[in-house]
Amino acid sequence: MKPLYFVPFAVVALLLGAIFLPKLMANKADPEAAEALPSTFIGKPAPELALDGFAGQPELTAELLAGEGLKLVNFWASWCAPCRVEHPNLVAIAEAGVPIYGINYKDDPAKAADFLAELGNPYAAIGADTEGRNGFGWGVYGVPETYLIDGEGRIVLRVAGPVTSSSYARDLGPALEAAGIEVTLGE
Repeated sequence: MKPLYFVPFAVVALLLGAIFLPKLMANKADPEAAEALPSTFIGKPAPELALDGFAGQPELTAELLAGEGLKLVNFWASWCAPCRVEHPNLVAIAEAGVPIYGINYKDDPAKAADFLAELGNPYAAIGADTEGRNGFGWGVYGVPETYLIDGEGRIVLRVAGPVTSSSYARDLGPALEAAGIEVTLGE
């Protein structure tokens, strides 16, 4: 084969690199841009729930989400490493008086119960989403994801990824502080 045959392929590769490389590098330089996944549910009522029960825990129902005051809905799983990272922060938020409702996502019930026995249970009620249908209905990209729900059952904000000290300070903290709720995270 003649080397000139490869010139058109090299030119196309260089052009594609020139177009896409700056966009890829921009996301690396600004991690918040990469984390900012849009949600079409902000300001809308929380989607319906059709959950299985969870290991003798109080049942998570739509009525709980429409109740007074702010509350969190947290999609989590025992197999999820970032869920383990955020868990102490969820415990701190629950201890500050914010009800957290857990949705165990595509998980083995025994492993999920072991996870809570080991790390503590911050959830006021839990439901199991074994098939992932509820997660799909809420627009979950992956676990963990946490939604702040107002007293009228509307989604106020979404935290995609773990609730860490930085995501708390950027997103969830200001919303809770505006409602007069102070939380001290252990991180």
